[in-house]
Amino acid sequence: MAVLPIKQSGESVSAVNFAARSVIYVILTVVCVITLVPIVWLIAATTKRPDEVLSVSYPFFSPHPTLQNFADLFAKVPFVRYFMNSAFITCATVMTQLFFSSLGGFALAKYEFKGKGFIVGLMIATMMIPGTITLAPSYELMFRLGLIDTYQGLIIPGAVSVFGMFLFRQAIQAVPDELIHAARIDGCTEFGIYWNVVMPVVRPMIGAFCLMTFMGTWNGFLWPQILLHSQERFTLPIALNQMIGLYNNEYGMLMAGTLLSVLPVVVLFFALQKEFVAGLTTGAVKG
Repeated sequence: MAVLPIKQSGESVSAVNFAARSVIYVILTVVCVITLVPIVWLIAATTKRPDEVLSVSYPFFSPHPTLQNFADLFAKVPFVRYFMNSAFITCATVMTQLFFSSLGGFALAKYEFKGKGFIVGLMIATMMIPGTITLAPSYELMFRLGLIDTYQGLIIPGAVSVFGMFLFRQAIQAVPDELIHAARIDGCTEFGIYWNVVMPVVRPMIGAFCLMTFMGTWNGFLWPQILLHSQERFTLPIALNQMIGLYNNEYGMLMAGTLLSVLPVVVLFFALQKEFVAGLTTGAVKG
């Protein structure tokens, strides 16, 4: 006697799927709340008086909110100057890295030349060297070039990113060779192919690379701290660190400055989030 398989009804399958989704949503909600707690505390700390910032009586928002911390920040500290320094250095670094890294990635992806394999291997080897090891020789080089305590000393060493070249190499490899050959037949120059044909195709990678480079440069602390000596050239991370003294700590002003320094990164992330996700998956699947 044959035993017929028992088929699960559509209602039970839907109930199982609903339960599974509910568990996933609950887990994601808990993780999201835990992730947002430091952000909420930061926002709440900016509205507290100096004696309430670290008080256990008001772990989050104070019953008497104030904007005095922001007023003190702009009155006692040249915050706008520091903000503009960071904005200029970051934008210049992003633009130069984007141009040279994408240009190098284009050459590695679409040109065949003698010693290409050796160059690629050498570049990979340099990526394995910790950045702290190169601080001393980089400082000596900047000293010999007369770039200590200058904006150029921060921008020039970061003009080319080996990591960025490999990101663009992977993305540009997915561009069909037939498209490039057709552009050559139409009389387009090699730089014109790079600028007018290849770059528009890898636009998602451009957004992802700009976002990652912006975050890394905007939050950079160690190299600017070593290179910059004049206070008027300080970037935001250095300026915020100066608010933590040995005998006096302006925690309210520090929280206000930290919140304002985070806003550009948040705005840029929401503006480029689609390109960021699409760029990270570019070249990941070949077919």
